[in-house]
Amino acid sequence: MRKPIIAGNWKMYKTISEAIEFANEIKHDCDTENVEVVICAPFTIIKDLKNALEGTNVKIGAQNFHYEDEGAFTGEISAKMLREVGAEYVIVGHSERRQYFNETDETVNLKVKKALSESLTPIICVGESLEQRDSGITEKIVTDQIKAAFSTVSPEEAIKTVIAYEPIWAIGTGKTATSAQANEVCLEIREELLKIYGEETSEKIRIQYGGSVKPGNIKEIMSQSDIDGALVGGASLVAEDYLKLIKF
Repeated sequence: MRKPIIAGNWKMYKTISEAIEFANEIKHDCDTENVEVVICAPFTIIKDLKNALEGTNVKIGAQNFHYEDEGAFTGEISAKMLREVGAEYVIVGHSERRQYFNETDETVNLKVKKALSESLTPIICVGESLEQRDSGITEKIVTDQIKAAFSTVSPEEAIKTVIAYEPIWAIGTGKTATSAQANEVCLEIREELLKIYGEETSEKIRIQYGGSVKPGNIKEIMSQSDIDGALVGGASLVAEDYLKLIKF
């Protein structure tokens, strides 16, 4: 049985003081036994947010990192740096990183392997654009991204990852794939994992849906057979909404 995972992606929002205020609003009501709860915060917030939520079940993640341990990479953060400030998760290959910061399938693979080597759980994002969906190539785009991300990743490592299917056309647009559309692609992802790893491993890997997820649609999304969680943007920034999401 795969444990559901709800992860907030705060993107470039919240100062330290705002994050602590958020933590104080949720910390007495955020513990859930049946759902894994994560917040992926900006680098500057991670340590303070982790301290503010100490004693709760909320785990803290980052939104990006570099696949090298160290070096002349101005503005970058390493996996070891993330571990030191208390991060347990890291988002890899988000469409905004691919679109604006030249993330590629190759760098996604390098980051997946580096995260795993440093005991960080990578949340691996895949998804198609509206043009690609309209062209009928969603399955090819998404499965190609999966094959690239998991290249040379062992079955033992693969089960430690999380996949987030995020159709690019539904991120921050207010548009949401129907629960059936989302589940269809998540099932295609699982079938690709089956080809790569076999049934035992593929059935253990959790697949989230992301794209304008809100308290009003989380229950329907989570009722689908192959959706094991949600990667949530805007709604995760509001304490009241976040609590509704994790208690779907």
